[in-house]
Parts: sequence; structure tokens; C-alpha cells
Amino acid sequence: MWPHSRRELLPFIKRHWKALLRLLLGLLLPLILVANLTEDVFRDGGFVWDQAILDWYRERRTPTITAVAQTMAVIGGVQILPLLTLLIAWLLSRRHQRPHGWFLILSVAGATLLNVLAKVTFARPRPDLLGAVLEERGFSFPSGHSMANAAFSLALILIFWRTRGRWPVTIAATLWALAIGASRNYLGVHYPTDVLVGILASTSWVFGVYMLMRRRWASLHTAAPPELARQEDPAPAGQ
Repeated sequence: MWPHSRRELLPFIKRHWKALLRLLLGLLLPLILVANLTEDVFRDGGFVWDQAILDWYRERRTPTITAVAQTMAVIGGVQILPLLTLLIAWLLSRRHQRPHGWFLILSVAGATLLNVLAKVTFARPRPDLLGAVLEERGFSFPSGHSMANAAFSLALILIFWRTRGRWPVTIAATLWALAIGASRNYLGVHYPTDVLVGILASTSWVFGVYMLMRRRWASLHTAAPPELARQEDPAPAGQ
């Protein structure tokens, strides 16, 4: 897969870097506008329902659920998610679906970059450490875990949508993205608005990348991983 990056992915980025940049800025600028309008609210700890939801989770914590949420934080964090993304992209490449692999990588990488830019721009403090299970560094808005895993999940849904496995993948990926978001609130390291905006921003980013990459690789829209596609395609008449 990687030897092909010089003649496939890199030329695509060089050719469409302006469109990718416009997409990033198109998502970032509205967020900046919202942040300016709600600066006082963010500085005072967020919206009323932000804190109410965090209190609801705090009152229902159990050792078992906390352990599960902490495990999800590791799987969906920088320790494992990038490796998992690269592994799935490599497996797609092995099945002659490199464009799908590039799409997955660009979706997750772009969402991560957008998150870093947004955090630096907004500099929203995290919720009160006294109510948090974990001590996370950095700013709060938007949630990096939510953005990266929403991008990862939605990219997988689009990749497998035209296969027999579309519904199992869609259900599993959607539940995973929502569970990651909920776990960040449960652990007390993000406000609900951090999670909600993160998921919405990643959704817009992934769909934008999908539409852009589809111009270069029509197979991204029309073809599925071969093994799954063979299961779905009906046998020709007379056989």
C-alpha cells in the first residue's frame, strides 16, 4: 500500500489541497463564530444542560462501567486508533481497494487535524477535575476522541455501504462512535457540547472528503471490497 502513496495519494493531495483546505476552513470558521458568540458561556463552564448531563453521569458511575469507559478511551485514543486505522487500510489495499484505504486514512487524519486547530482556537478549559475520573491534558472543545472515532466509524460505513455487510458495519460503527462520545462525558473529561460538535464536525468532514475523492476514484462509490461484493452480486441468469 505505502509504495503506491507517491503516485496515488500524494498527487491527489497536491492536486486538491486547496479544496481540502477550503473544507477544513469551511468547518472551522463556523465553529469560531459559534465560539465567539458563546465565549462567556464557555468561560463559565458551558451551558446549563452541559453540567446537568455531567452530574447525571457522575451519580451513576460504577467500577465496572468506569473500567469499560477507560478501556474505550485507550482503544479510541492515540495509542490504538491510528494503528487500527492503518491496519484496516492495509487490509483494504490487500484486497485491491487502495482508494478505500486512502479514504479511511484521510478521514481520520483530517478530523484529527481539524480537532487540533479547533482546540487551539477555542482554548476551552476542561470540566472540573474534581468530578472527572481521568486527568486529561489539553483543551476541551471539541472532543478529540469523539471526532476521530466518528470519522473512523462514518468512513467504514461509507466503505462497506454497498456490500452485504453494510447493516452490521453501520450498526456497530454507529454504536461505537456514540459510545465513545458518551464515555467522554461519563469520565468527566468533556462537556456534552464538546462531544456533539465533534461528531457533527467529523461527519461534515468525512462526507466532504468522500465527495472530493469520488471524483478521482469512481470505485470509491461503485465498488466494494471484492470478497463482500461477490457475496452480494447475484449469479448471471442461466447458471
